[in-house]
Amino acid sequence: MHMNRIIKTGALGLSFALLSGPAFADDLPSREEMWQMIQAQQAQINELTSKLEDTDEKVEATGEVVEEIASNGGGSSEPGWWQRTSLGGYGELHYNGGDKDEVDFHRFVLFIAHEFTDNVRMFAELELEHALAGEGQPGEVELEQAFLEFDIAEFHSLTAGVQLIPVGILNETHEPPTFYGVERNEVEKNIIPTTWWEAGIGAHGQLSNEFGYNVMYHSGLQVPTTGANAFKIRNGRQKVAEARAADGAVTGRIQWTGMPGVEVGVTAQHQFDVTQGTAEETPATLLEAHIDASMAVGPGKLGFRALAAFWDLDSNAAAAVGRDEQSGWYVEPSYRFATDIGDLGFFVQYAEWDNNAGDNTDSKFSQTRFGANFWPTPDTVLKADYQIDSAPTGGTEDNRVNLGVGFQF
Repeated sequence: MHMNRIIKTGALGLSFALLSGPAFADDLPSREEMWQMIQAQQAQINELTSKLEDTDEKVEATGEVVEEIASNGGGSSEPGWWQRTSLGGYGELHYNGGDKDEVDFHRFVLFIAHEFTDNVRMFAELELEHALAGEGQPGEVELEQAFLEFDIAEFHSLTAGVQLIPVGILNETHEPPTFYGVERNEVEKNIIPTTWWEAGIGAHGQLSNEFGYNVMYHSGLQVPTTGANAFKIRNGRQKVAEARAADGAVTGRIQWTGMPGVEVGVTAQHQFDVTQGTAEETPATLLEAHIDASMAVGPGKLGFRALAAFWDLDSNAAAAVGRDEQSGWYVEPSYRFATDIGDLGFFVQYAEWDNNAGDNTDSKFSQTRFGANFWPTPDTVLKADYQIDSAPTGGTEDNRVNLGVGFQF
């Protein structure tokens, strides 16, 4: 200890001075007195040294405690739960003109993710539709996702719980800043049907740098079997709310991303009985394919989306109402570029869909939309489009302007 050496050196120096100084030669104490003085000084030195050592130990211990608190975010030996939990969400407000003439906060969604360990995590998504939910109100509260994910290898994971079905472009990625148009396209809405979630177990990962996969066994649709919506796919969503589970379904998807900015996906699904045992057994098969691409052209990016989906319902009951086949497709070119105040993009979309494709009647709908998106930031968007409807005999057409505001975080 530096202080100990200083004290000892000072004491020895003082003693030497007393012994050697001629001015004090006559007043020097005896050897016995000198020995007593040195012993007393040594006792004082030992006491000071002990106090300094105790102080150093306390300072060192305090530093270790401070370091532990700082590294753990608190007094616990484990990281706090908040350090492994993340929050996100999205929302969108729509104005629909024409005959609808309505403003609606269509949806507000909260997303929560939590890591239990580096290999086990949870995802959940809670949605409020149309601003108000409850008896007599137009909206509803929905649990769209609530599942666990387990990493089993470097590029492979297992999932279990309520999950979005791996199909199409929008079903898994439908936040407002990620697509053109105020409303989601009618093909993925009526044929796939987006947004579609089920309870089940699944696996996903990468087969190579270019190919990814999803496989899922899950609960299925229960379509109505009578009335105007008999065997209509969108009306069969049970949303995992006391869902009848007499018959399940299997879904598989392959995605190719071998070219920068390009994704090609193909999905196949088979459900053993879309009536869930309530009517004639009706096996159903869905086939879907899409491309989502963008490439640099001039000062911006040229985008292109195209999707086709087809259902085959194998029963006499479905054929009797013309819904043993249901299909649709759309194409959407777009162009997006940067400005001084944000990104601006223009698009055109043409879509056709038919929930009664199995009969010979005129039942096909088509729609053309064109408009623009403006992104002040990557996660906020303002939208405007105009839609032109073409409906079969007896169908509803509503040519109109749509305006929207959306965000994600």
